[in-house]
Amino acid sequence: MTTQVRRGLFAAVALAGLVATAACGGGSPAGEAPKAGEKIELVVKTFSKFGYTELYKKYEAAHPNITIKEENIAQLGDYLPKLQQWIATGSGAGDVVALEEGILVQFMAKPDNFVNLLDHGAGSLQDKFLEWKWKQALTPDGKTLVGLGTDVGAQGMCYRRDLFEKAGLPTDREEVGKLWPTWEAYTETGKKFVAAAGKDARFFDSAGNIFQNILMQQGDHTYFDTAGKLVIDTNPGVKAAWDTTTAMVGADLSAKLQMWGPQWNAGFKTGSFATIACPAWMLGLIKEQAGAGLTGQWDVARVPGSGAVRGGSFLAVPKQSKHPKEAAELATFLTSPEGQLAAFKAESNFPSSPQAIDDPAVQSFTNAYFNNAPVGKIFGESAKTLKPVYLGPDNQAVGDRVGEALLALEQGKLDAGAAWTQAIESAKRTAK
Repeated sequence: MTTQVRRGLFAAVALAGLVATAACGGGSPAGEAPKAGEKIELVVKTFSKFGYTELYKKYEAAHPNITIKEENIAQLGDYLPKLQQWIATGSGAGDVVALEEGILVQFMAKPDNFVNLLDHGAGSLQDKFLEWKWKQALTPDGKTLVGLGTDVGAQGMCYRRDLFEKAGLPTDREEVGKLWPTWEAYTETGKKFVAAAGKDARFFDSAGNIFQNILMQQGDHTYFDTAGKLVIDTNPGVKAAWDTTTAMVGADLSAKLQMWGPQWNAGFKTGSFATIACPAWMLGLIKEQAGAGLTGQWDVARVPGSGAVRGGSFLAVPKQSKHPKEAAELATFLTSPEGQLAAFKAESNFPSSPQAIDDPAVQSFTNAYFNNAPVGKIFGESAKTLKPVYLGPDNQAVGDRVGEALLALEQGKLDAGAAWTQAIESAKRTAK
């Protein structure tokens, strides 16, 4: 998922037959076969919510010599520098690490830091993943597979039915989707909402969030071209997304909240904004922040424009792992179609496995919290047609700088021209 926080509930998923025969454990040094009966602890490093708690229990039950310890850091922005340090120093990364798609490229540049999963039988799993998802973690020569895909960030637009009703707008998700076939139409709908709801009402949460969604619809790359060159000031797609977003800010539609901050978190419950562009993985977060009192008031409609992918992750095994074989087996288990179904059940992380996407449990799944929205169908319709967008090695950092410029614009510290200049200049400094 290119965001900092990730990831709802659906019918129970049968995992019978998923867990393989118990593997040998051991505390032996890397490269040595573990001794029979030895205990192994596998450390899994993640950010946000991957929905693996129950899967860990199932795996440990079938592998009595293995204990799984998950070390989680809530925000990707806090996780990334630690992961960079662990990999650079060859210590601290544990046995399995999560790589979000926005940071994947920088680690793909040095694939030797990771176990080649093709050496552990992963080649036979290719048809278990969307083709483009598989290729994202495969080196250009096709010889090294750095990670196995977890979820994909199929897009939707979440909205507050009660706030729409008060503003005289339709609340049915099909009718709501018809309000905004384009981002321009979304802007016009926002103007109508604010005019009807009052001067303190705001249509969306933050310019940074809206910008990111528009940007991911602009072509096959964003801040960097596919050769890794910074093109933020020459890619017309970046400027188009910027202009569309700043027009919304100029119309005073933004709640001007900093994503992932306490006010943004509280806004889901307090009604600080009526809509938020929401990848599938965000549904769990909305439910958590909005609380049980708003059950049925949040709903999901189509996103403006052509749809896009925003976010998604992979599991990789650092070369420093003392148990590469066992770690690779665990990563394979967690990213299997059945494992992805379980993660979807737990946290709405939408599968990257065609088999999981087509499973009736996903296709027929409705989310009770979101007014029984058929989220399996909504996100599933777009997942298979999603086109990957190349994200350069410093994409996360450059995106943060652009977000800071947009926030300065929202807060009245800079006008649109000055904010654009700041975004370009700070991006160039960051990408050096």
